[in-house]
Amino acid sequence: MKRRLLAVEDDSRLLEAIAACLEQEGYEVMTARSGKDAFVRIAETIPDLIISDIMMPRGDGYALVENLRSNPRTDLIPIVFLTAKDGRANRLSGIRAGVDAYLTKPFEPEELVATIKNILSRVSRTHTRVALAANANSAKPVFLLDDRALPNNVNPDNLTEAEERIARLVAESLSNKEIAARLEVSIRTVESHVSHILSKKGFSNRVEIARYIVDQTAA
Repeated sequence: MKRRLLAVEDDSRLLEAIAACLEQEGYEVMTARSGKDAFVRIAETIPDLIISDIMMPRGDGYALVENLRSNPRTDLIPIVFLTAKDGRANRLSGIRAGVDAYLTKPFEPEELVATIKNILSRVSRTHTRVALAANANSAKPVFLLDDRALPNNVNPDNLTEAEERIARLVAESLSNKEIAARLEVSIRTVESHVSHILSKKGFSNRVEIARYIVDQTAA
């Protein structure tokens, strides 16, 4: 499954360069030209990580971070500042605001890619360990974000128990928000599982997931 990134930068040419660099590495890249535009994109889809400039019109990087960190739906999204503000005071302000990494312009593509890979790898390991720990201490089903945590004898082409359950709720025409509430998990978790289902089965939309469940039931 492709990781989804959001790049926020008011310079259109630089934004295109950042997006092209990350897409070349296999990431799905959304873009925004300001903090305000970023909120619109995030409302549509939660990204796995955000790369943002600081100085922008209609909501700078600090305001973006402050708002994201104060919202339970977005407070854990990793954020990387990519900015021309390279002074020590600026770096400290960024760290105190809650960013995960602080890179300066002109940026080195390899450094940006390596930083993003390291952060996403750490996040993935954290999710897996938390889920496995919760599973060991509770009879309640746990929904893993990363299928790499599954035992080696599980066929990766088959749906996991969590994915089967979510697929059946998709077939009931429930939205991701409604599924999250029903299963008491985050919307991001549901989005991740739906993406896994589409990828594993080669489906292009939720209608095909529903059709698959109907066929399974009929069989």
